[in-house]
Amino acid sequence: MLVLIWATLLFSVRDTGASVEGTPFCDKGFCITLSKGEITAEAGLCVVIPCSFNTSDGFTPQHIVWYKCEPSKQKCTDSDIIFHTNKSNNKIQPGFKRRVSLLEPDVSQRNCSIIVNDITESDSGSYQLRVISLLHRKTDGFTFSPRTNVSVKDLTQKPTVMILPLTEGQQSSLSCTAPGFCSGSDPEITWTWRGAGEKDSHIAGNITDFRTKNLTADTQSHSSTLTFNSSAEHHGTNVSCKVSFPNNITTEETVTLNVVYGKEVKITGNTSVKEGETLILTCSVESFPPSLITWTKLSLNRTLNNDTGTATLVIPNVTAEYSGQYICTAKHQVNRMMKEVNIRVKFFPRILSSSGCEVQSGVLTCVCISEGIPLPTIQWPLLKNHAEYSIMTNMSHHTVNISLSVSFKDNNYTTVDCVSISDVGEDKKNLTIKKGKRYKFKYLSNSRPLV
Repeated sequence: MLVLIWATLLFSVRDTGASVEGTPFCDKGFCITLSKGEITAEAGLCVVIPCSFNTSDGFTPQHIVWYKCEPSKQKCTDSDIIFHTNKSNNKIQPGFKRRVSLLEPDVSQRNCSIIVNDITESDSGSYQLRVISLLHRKTDGFTFSPRTNVSVKDLTQKPTVMILPLTEGQQSSLSCTAPGFCSGSDPEITWTWRGAGEKDSHIAGNITDFRTKNLTADTQSHSSTLTFNSSAEHHGTNVSCKVSFPNNITTEETVTLNVVYGKEVKITGNTSVKEGETLILTCSVESFPPSLITWTKLSLNRTLNNDTGTATLVIPNVTAEYSGQYICTAKHQVNRMMKEVNIRVKFFPRILSSSGCEVQSGVLTCVCISEGIPLPTIQWPLLKNHAEYSIMTNMSHHTVNISLSVSFKDNNYTTVDCVSISDVGEDKKNLTIKKGKRYKFKYLSNSRPLV
């Protein structure tokens, strides 16, 4: 047990820059070993003064007394007592009561090392040892002339914050351990968090557990565990752990939270463009870590574009063939998210060369076939001069097929105008009238004659 105590405390001493090695100083058979040089410590924590001694024959130590006085003072006096193994001694300075203890309570072991808890800058000074004993059945004592100088600086050590992996929708934990291994007053540990441009506030719905763990009889570890349900809103926020020691001594550590999350896929851009224009589609996913974004077209077995976080698909000078369904796929760790968008490429109406007219038995039959997106309408200027006629309509995808039948006795006509119109534009064609040829046309079931 003693080995563990010393291992922990010596580690603490190394943190303060002190050395536990020293050369014995002897006087009249009394020897003392103190650490070399000045011992530095930080306010709010504790300081260990390593010490061991030997006495002359016949001197049996009964009590150990420690003084603290200014280095300029030639000899520490009773008014400078900070520790006495005799519990009934009432000369201990009030400010040191219950703050100083021996690492080894058994005086006969001649281990005079002490730990001073809850130190402040006023604890800086010179520390001196006196040993009291029965010598030849009389109470006697010996004050060792060598002293240990302690210098207390401002607290610079920070809490240690441990973060377990954070995933949206799952319970998460943060652990904060106060600096030092002191057995003095329990520090107060508080948690605050700050979003972008926000003031400090407590995390809503948190569960905080404060624990003190006894490492040895003289050392303790103080920690606090913050448990909460993490969400995407916590990602990128700063969480601070503040440790408050007695005498208004504080220290804190701030960490940035990284929460694994993925939101829905979003597609922006104009889904309807004109032929010859540039198609621009942007797919993005708010996530951490960033998702791999991939663009594909349903009719193509290849990747059009990919990027991380956001992927923009740019296709210049589009044609009708670029119409169709585009798919954005976001791969976030082991998950895949998809979103589809239908693109329509508008193009000018075009009257196909298969259009034409013929006259047979006094009846004029004309067929005008036009394609375009949006689907165009067909107009016949000839009908302004005819009250009786019939029209049959056949529509398929982006093509319209209209057949006109009208009584025709005027041999002065050699052509008939067909006009195809949409909100993109129009196309006009003169259909030559042929005689004696019979056009055969197929109509959809929803075709209807107009008389």
